[in-house]
Amino acid sequence: MGPPRIISLLFCIAAAITLSGLFAQQASPAASAFAGSAVCRTCHPNVALQFFRNPHNKSSVASNVKAENAGCEGCHGPAKAHVDAKGGKETIVAFSTLTPNQALDACLRCHAKDANRANIRRSNHSQANVVCTSCHSIHQSDSSKGLLAKKQADVCYGCHNDVRAQFSMPFKHRVNEGFMTCSDCHNPHGTNAPVWKTGRRPHLVDTGLQNEQACMKCHTDKRGPFLFEHAAVRVDGCETCHSPHGSTNARLLKRPVVFTVCLECHNGAGSFGRQSDGVATQSVSHNMADPRYRNCTTCHIRIHGSNSDRTFLR
Repeated sequence: MGPPRIISLLFCIAAAITLSGLFAQQASPAASAFAGSAVCRTCHPNVALQFFRNPHNKSSVASNVKAENAGCEGCHGPAKAHVDAKGGKETIVAFSTLTPNQALDACLRCHAKDANRANIRRSNHSQANVVCTSCHSIHQSDSSKGLLAKKQADVCYGCHNDVRAQFSMPFKHRVNEGFMTCSDCHNPHGTNAPVWKTGRRPHLVDTGLQNEQACMKCHTDKRGPFLFEHAAVRVDGCETCHSPHGSTNARLLKRPVVFTVCLECHNGAGSFGRQSDGVATQSVSHNMADPRYRNCTTCHIRIHGSNSDRTFLR
């Protein structure tokens, strides 16, 4: 075993010891180490007053739940030492003192089995040290869903100010109006989305039916399958032509005029943008100076895919 492998092994052992030390009291603590949630109310009445509404409270009322998973101590660890010391963050698992990875590990003790969070450790958020406590507030949530610290859009806007500006465009998805939310299209905990364009999973975009882009959840008429597929849709995805959050152009197009969108690909370079009948290649050209040809979708109406014509005509 070479020096690099030895160093790597020692690093893994050290990391395991650190994490096990942090939660050793939760792994197999003695029953006498627990004080019970009732005693917590003495010093934390503001939390206890509303905790009965909290989804985490379900674990404290079930009869078959072990002490290390029940009530306040399910997250904060055995509290007897904390009570005896009359408080202090050093005698309890205080999330305000945990590193991002430690906070993530603490929450995943229970939430690791949730399929919605299967990719959370390799998500863009986790890799940027944005973890559970960055978006969720367990005790003082202002949201009716997911214990979010704020309204979902406001949580996301805290980091994504550029997206906030896009949702103020004349044409946009109605997130600010409350018609839809960011998580309708994105999975903040990680995604199984296929790799498009850049060779990476883009922006935590969620998957729709048949592992397709999230757009197909609502725009089902565009999903096919089609006998004649538009490569831009199938290979590169909807963002080839559309700006998903908002645009100054109708239909969220990236350009103000339809034919300029089409000419980004169908520019006549080589044989691209032309027809082939299998024997000979015919040049198909329209005079773009003629206004009749400037709205491509007037004729090529099935631009997302067609079952009747290879050039997406009616």
